Amino acid sequence: MPKFLRIGVHQSNVSGYTSKAWCVRRVGSAIFLKWGAVEVHGAGDGRKVYWTRLPQEKTVRCGTVQRAQDYAKAAIARRRNHRYEPLAGAIANQRRTAERGAEIKQALATILIVDIVGSTAKAAKLGDARWTKVMGHYYAAVRKELKTSRGKEVVTTGDGVLATFKAPVAGITCATAIQKAVRTLGLEIRVGLHAGEYKMSGTEMVGLAFHIGTRVAAKARAGEVLVSSAVKDLMKTPSQIRFRDHGMHQLKGVPERWRLWRVEI
Repeated sequence: MPKFLRIGVHQSNVSGYTSKAWCVRRVGSAIFLKWGAVEVHGAGDGRKVYWTRLPQEKTVRCGTVQRAQDYAKAAIARRRNHRYEPLAGAIANQRRTAERGAEIKQALATILIVDIVGSTAKAAKLGDARWTKVMGHYYAAVRKELKTSRGKEVVTTGDGVLATFKAPVAGITCATAIQKAVRTLGLEIRVGLHAGEYKMSGTEMVGLAFHIGTRVAAKARAGEVLVSSAVKDLMKTPSQIRFRDHGMHQLKGVPERWRLWRVEI
């Protein structure tokens, strides 16, 4: 059964965020659909997905095998065009309460959010096959730069990536390197960085800092790398990185106004 996961940071955490999953399966001339809210924990190959409640189910009887094949193909295409990604592995039932009570530890990190500008339009222009190939090269380029800069990938966000760094310089250096690398693929990105505390519950990261980083990235235009004042304030040692004041901004859903700075490349 092909499965698709809608990617995005929707709640008060990242690993542990709430999303939506779809399952599409064809048996002869019938289509079996299953969908519902899920929780996503972990990242990469170790990611686990859990239904938060019993999923909804629907059976569509198409009459002929060809109509069923066309229906399934269209359903899958719609998922891919609406910020869903193919999901490997099973979707499990709700996690045990004992897992939720894992010990919580607090840490500080520089948070990097990368997002492709105009991805939906570009995907429609290229078509599924070419876009899938471009996205494969995109994620390979991003992960190569993360490895070079010793960044830790937390989660993919449909057409973007969220990662953490121990030092702000490493995060900014990685952001500019990713920007240059993906331009060779004909892609433009916007990047936001924020430094703040998050909590570790087992292998999961939770905290408002991830939301602030996402909002900073949303303020960036194509080709821009924006950082919060928290990132700039942490860079006390001399650096070749230069900043330009980007003004005070109200970040959606975040208390108070924040001063942002544009990295001058």
